[in-house]
Amino acid sequence: MCGRFAMNKETDDLILEFVARGGDPQQWRPSYSVAPTDSAPIIRERMHTSEGETDSGADEGADAAQGSGAEAIRELELAAWGLKPAWAKPGGPAPINARLESVATNGMFRSAFASHRCIVPMTGYYEWQQQADGKQPYFIHADTDLLAAAGLYSARRVNDEWKVTFTIITREARDASGDVHERMPVFLTPDLWDRWLDPTPIAAKDAALAALDRSSLAVARSITTYPVARAVNNSRTLDPADPTLIAPVSLPL
Repeated sequence: MCGRFAMNKETDDLILEFVARGGDPQQWRPSYSVAPTDSAPIIRERMHTSEGETDSGADEGADAAQGSGAEAIRELELAAWGLKPAWAKPGGPAPINARLESVATNGMFRSAFASHRCIVPMTGYYEWQQQADGKQPYFIHADTDLLAAAGLYSARRVNDEWKVTFTIITREARDASGDVHERMPVFLTPDLWDRWLDPTPIAAKDAALAALDRSSLAVARSITTYPVARAVNNSRTLDPADPTLIAPVSLPL
C-alpha cells in the first residue's frame, strides 16, 4: 500500500507542470509528509457547460454534462486523502488505496474509475521494513522532480459545501520499489496524462487497465530508494515542512 507521501512543490509549480488552472489552492503548504485524511493537491478535469457552470464531480452527476456542448477544464484542487463516494454512509470506510487488479469492478471504486479519475502529484512516497529494533522507513522516488500517481476522486456535500476526497491506485511493486514493499502506486507517464484525466466515461476498461500497467512498469524502472530517519514514523509528532524527512541516512551494519 501507499500510506504516506511527500509533495513539496508549490501550487504554481503544479499548475505549470500539468497545464491546469488554479482551483482553491490557497490553503496548501508544501509537505514532506502527507498522511491519510490530510489534504493534498490533485489534478482533475471537469465538464464546463455552455452556461458557464461546471459539474460538481459528484458520482451521480458523472454524465450530466456530456454531449451538451461542454468542454473539459483541467484544474488543481485540494482534496482529502481517503475516498468517500457521494453515496457512502457517514462513518463508513474511506480507503486511501485502490488495487489496480480490481479497481474497475470493485463497488467502492468502479464509478470513480469510469469518469472521476485524477492525478496525485508527489515527490516520492514512504514505505517501511520491519527491523529487529523497529520499523525502518525508506523514501522511494524517481529520477524526476515529480511523480504522477493515478488516483480517483469523489465529491460530496458536507454542510452545504463540496468536499473532495481521493484515493491512490496501487499495484504489485516492481524493480527497486519491490525491494522495500510488495505494493507501489500506479504511476503515469506524461503521454498518458490527457487520457487518464479525460472525464469521458471509459468504454474499454481492459485497454485502460493495460495502459496503466505499461505506464507504471516504465516509471518503476527509474525508481530508487534509500533509508530515512525514523522521525518519519510518527506523523503526529513530525513537522511536515521539515526537508530533512527525506534526507538519506546510513544504517548501522
